[in-house]
Amino acid sequence: MKKYTLYLLLLLTVAPILAQQKKQVYPFQNPKLATEKRIDNLLSLMTLEEKVAVLSTNPSVPRLGVVGTGHVEGLHGLALGGPAKWGGKNKEPITTTTFPQAYGLGETWDTELLQKVANVEGYEARFAFQKYQRGGLVIRAPNADIARDPRWGRTEESYGEDAFFNGTMTVAFVKGLQGNHLKYWQTASLMKHFLANSNEDGRTYTSSDFAERLWREYYSVPFRMGVVEGGSRAYMAAYNKVNGIPAMVHPMLKEITQKEWGQNGIICTDGGAFKLLLSDHKYYKDQYLGAAATVKAGINQFLDDYKEGVNGALEKGYLTEKDIDAEIRGNFRVMIKLGMLEATADNPYVKIGTGKDTIDPWKSDAHKKLALEATQKSIVLLKNDSNALPLQKEKLKKVALIGLHADEVLLDWYSGTPPYVVTPLQGIKNKLGSNVEVVYAKNNADGKAAAIAKSADAVIVIVGNHPVCNAGWADCPVPSEGKEAVDRQSLTLEQEDLIKIAYQANPNTVVALISSFPYAINWTQEHIPAIVHMAQNSQELGNALADVLFGDYNPAGRLTQTWVKDITDLPDLLDYNIRNGRTYQHFKGKPLYAFGHGLSYTTFKYNSVETNSETISKNGDLKVSVSVTNTGKKDGDEVVQLYVKHLDSKVERPEKELKAFQRVFIKSGETKKVLLTIRAKDLEYWHVAKQQFELENNAVQLQIGSSSDVILLTKKINIK
Repeated sequence: MKKYTLYLLLLLTVAPILAQQKKQVYPFQNPKLATEKRIDNLLSLMTLEEKVAVLSTNPSVPRLGVVGTGHVEGLHGLALGGPAKWGGKNKEPITTTTFPQAYGLGETWDTELLQKVANVEGYEARFAFQKYQRGGLVIRAPNADIARDPRWGRTEESYGEDAFFNGTMTVAFVKGLQGNHLKYWQTASLMKHFLANSNEDGRTYTSSDFAERLWREYYSVPFRMGVVEGGSRAYMAAYNKVNGIPAMVHPMLKEITQKEWGQNGIICTDGGAFKLLLSDHKYYKDQYLGAAATVKAGINQFLDDYKEGVNGALEKGYLTEKDIDAEIRGNFRVMIKLGMLEATADNPYVKIGTGKDTIDPWKSDAHKKLALEATQKSIVLLKNDSNALPLQKEKLKKVALIGLHADEVLLDWYSGTPPYVVTPLQGIKNKLGSNVEVVYAKNNADGKAAAIAKSADAVIVIVGNHPVCNAGWADCPVPSEGKEAVDRQSLTLEQEDLIKIAYQANPNTVVALISSFPYAINWTQEHIPAIVHMAQNSQELGNALADVLFGDYNPAGRLTQTWVKDITDLPDLLDYNIRNGRTYQHFKGKPLYAFGHGLSYTTFKYNSVETNSETISKNGDLKVSVSVTNTGKKDGDEVVQLYVKHLDSKVERPEKELKAFQRVFIKSGETKKVLLTIRAKDLEYWHVAKQQFELENNAVQLQIGSSSDVILLTKKINIK
């Protein structure tokens, strides 16, 4: 979303709201009445003006005592502050637990952890809303978009390049935000940006073009899983066109997401998108036709000025009150799930933050501990020749730390304000204590970096991007950096020369790449003995990094994108046909690092694979048991990955596709059986002529390993 002030209007504080609602003057306030009957009653009492007002992100009806809730951002923690000043430019920020960027959360490959992270975020959103009357309960997260190209400026917001993986992580995040109560939601998960939104340059007018099978089998998969499996009932339409039609007026909103998937809640525009229908897309001759088309397409919340357009459409007969009624029902379905239309003891979430002595949860040890765990689990060991890592602190007297941002934790546009931050420098000093001298240089001005590197026993170089480019809204002066509204022009790490200088001065150099996306660090990979990657933003960044560098945590993160060696390895950014050599499924070259890559301080042996059947049939599943032994000297996590390859399909298929994975802790010397499940529906393809998914009779090879390019076990099964 562009830099727009978040419109979050609360008409009353929580206590008076509940007192007023307890009166139950109207049937719509009765929680025992069926949802649709409650909405029928509410609509019958509303004026047309009130109905138009509800097309905003604030579905309140003050005259009837209806107090709705607006939106907040929350890709990796509730945002009520941060660089974008979410929650109000003129208000003091509320600090909230800040986790690694979504890209880093994806690199954990841990669905249980992700659900816990989202649950903490949802809890903090409820707390801030009900104790401080700040924020809202509709959370714009997760970003279910697929990072099909590392040049995309918003790669940081995505879990990765694989549709099944992103969908699985999306489901976990949705469930965490919304909670596990049978009737009520803790918060509502609003996924973004539907659909095929992965270029920033020209995003307000370009078209993402691809065949119908890719629509069904790739781009829409995480959103479908989020709705059907996760239970999300809210999403944001993208700025771009999809096959020539602006996403916010595309028939797919109703014909597929509503009629096929069961999405019946909020569908909102992106910030300022309504105006872009005319100014950038030039799709309608006036705003009245555009407003009518938007509402009829299924949009029920606008994130910009729309009233003139909607009221004009009503006056001209392009739009009817009945049309508006049909759409705003979705807003009230979400409000009812959040418990906003009644006060009842049955809703456990209304108690959050309402106690007199309640401690702010972002100050709790539990939330700090989870932030540390998420950050530790997100770190990927890219290279570790000759066991250069972990560093042995008992053998060190002086450590040189070099890097422009080594004493910062850099926040992105969708960050909140963390209660504290631990920088790499602070984390390393905390880890080493007073027995080891830590010297620091931002760069090699006056030869300082080379000098301290030469004098040290070990050198740690911190490199990476600045998440907001340290510049204006649509400006990234450094070519390899990107963000919302700006795609990357280079994959080359400009700071790699600093690594060369440090290495020349002292070959005992390791590199920590702290970045929002991949880099083509070819020289570093060739020369530096050990490299780790982690994403930006976490309040515990420095502690987690130090834990890994000095061996107090055994890393097991895995990459969620193909890291190419050169920008010329990629098709044109606007080529949305991934079959033209994009992602691990179709890439023909040799990557710098493969999808799923990540090392450990211990070693694992894959012993055998067994299945409960030799065949899999429609609507069924296959149980796969993989025996894995930790053959090293350290306890650690392994991420067992299962890919499938269709051996004799009559339609074009990827070279391989991820269909199951599990992160599992295995003690040194221990053998575990890791249980994975393959669902028949995940092996289907979209039959264009029949307009349905079909399970094709063919042989499938199961490929099990520690990365997409490290397959250690295979087994053939048949689909019948």
